[in-house]
Formats: sequence, C-alpha cells, structure tokens
Amino acid sequence: MIVKKALVIKNKSGLHARPAAIFVQIANKYDCEIAIKKGKQKVNGKSIMGIMMLAAEKGSKVIIIAEGDDAREAVRELEKLLLSETVEEFNGKK
Repeated sequence: MIVKKALVIKNKSGLHARPAAIFVQIANKYDCEIAIKKGKQKVNGKSIMGIMMLAAEKGSKVIIIAEGDDAREAVRELEKLLLSETVEEFNGKK
C-alpha cells in the first residue's frame, strides 16, 4: 500500500532540530518505507540528515510518502506532528 499526504507545516520550528528528530523517531517505529518531499527534493524520512537537508520551515508545503503494510498509520502520526504548532502540543503537554 502506498499512502501520500500533502500538507503545510504548522509547527513553529518547521522540521529543524527537535521536530526533525521526533519525525525520524516516529518514522523508525514503522516497517514501511517513508520519504518526505519538498519541491523537487525527496529524502528518506528515517534519516535525520535527510530531513535536516530539506530545510523545511513553518509554512513549507511537503508530501509524506509511505509504502508498506503500516503506511497509513505512519502517515497519520507524522501528519499530527507536522500540524501541531509545537512539539509540546504534539506530545499533549499544551
């Protein structure tokens, strides 16, 4: 199964440092292949270096692409992170 989800990053920090690390942690919980695309750049969603190279700020349009049996669940959780205004909100501490 392939799941693609286009969205605009709402997290204040974009996909830098802490949110990028959390994105990779989440992605690595799942068996499916995960990529994230911004413009023409597509990187491995399980690679912190790849995520950081995207330089995805708040307001950036990205596409999450997951392929595998648990793709739907992976995309759903990654979407929650990117649409949370802060990492604390995502973690339920706001």
